[in-house]
Amino acid sequence: MDEKVRFVFRMRRIVRHTGGMAFVDRLDPVLDRFRISTRLFHTGPLCGVTTFGAQPGRGFLHVLRAGEMEVAHQVDGRLDRRRITEPSLLLYPRPLEHAFHNAPTEESDFACATLDFGGGVTHPLVRTLPPVLVVPLAEVPGLAPALDLLFAEIDDVRCGRRLLADRLFEVVLIQLFRWVLDHAPSLGLSAGLLTGLADERLAPALSALHRDPGRPWTLASMAREAGLSRSAFAARFREVVGQPPADYLTAWRVTLGQERLRGGASVQQTARELGYATPAAFSRAFTQRLGRSPRAWLALGAAEADAGAAVPA
Repeated sequence: MDEKVRFVFRMRRIVRHTGGMAFVDRLDPVLDRFRISTRLFHTGPLCGVTTFGAQPGRGFLHVLRAGEMEVAHQVDGRLDRRRITEPSLLLYPRPLEHAFHNAPTEESDFACATLDFGGGVTHPLVRTLPPVLVVPLAEVPGLAPALDLLFAEIDDVRCGRRLLADRLFEVVLIQLFRWVLDHAPSLGLSAGLLTGLADERLAPALSALHRDPGRPWTLASMAREAGLSRSAFAARFREVVGQPPADYLTAWRVTLGQERLRGGASVQQTARELGYATPAAFSRAFTQRLGRSPRAWLALGAAEADAGAAVPA
């Protein structure tokens, strides 16, 4: 069986076909392992100037469905002011203080959710998204029904209102992520996870790495997932994702390892689940990436948590 036939059979195992087009779910493997919690934070018009502070591990998703406003924030020490004149989504994936300037009118239709990313700054999407993303509602297909349900729950004082609103904000966020993947080339994103997932040849390989990090991956096996030769795959991966495939795999495994260790898994169990032959091999990879052994890293996190708990509010 030649290489082309093997690739066809492999693709049939990992994708489903819709209308003749191969489909690879690029988001599920990431979001299944690194959750994002959304919580309704504010509804209704904004009066005067409203400031949203930067908090570690927290982002914001704002929905302006009616009205106009100006938003201001600082990126890399430079003040950025934008006038929002049409219904839009505004995503702040990382802690970034920003302020909205609104006329005190009841005509504005506005809702906001806080975003708590599993893993904080180590969340793979947090690391690759721009500091702020402003997207007109009209550009996101299928968004209108979700927003209709969201604002209906916001306006309807009934049992479970907040919980339903929180879940609907998650739907809106996932639809926004879909839009980002579909428009990644035009957004000028830096090389990274999102540009890799947006690449039709690399997406199957990345999704396979995300789904099955403990598999004994080699450059050849990764390249087969993409249907490319080893040299072509390595060159394309480095250009689009910004690092060699082996480095990306190590970074992904270490990031997953951090989540497992935070959750109480042992170093031995974590090493086995992530495909390392011995706990020592995992510890070496972990230390090379983070500058501390797993146990030292856990101890530092516990010490920082204790110090934070001891500080009066």
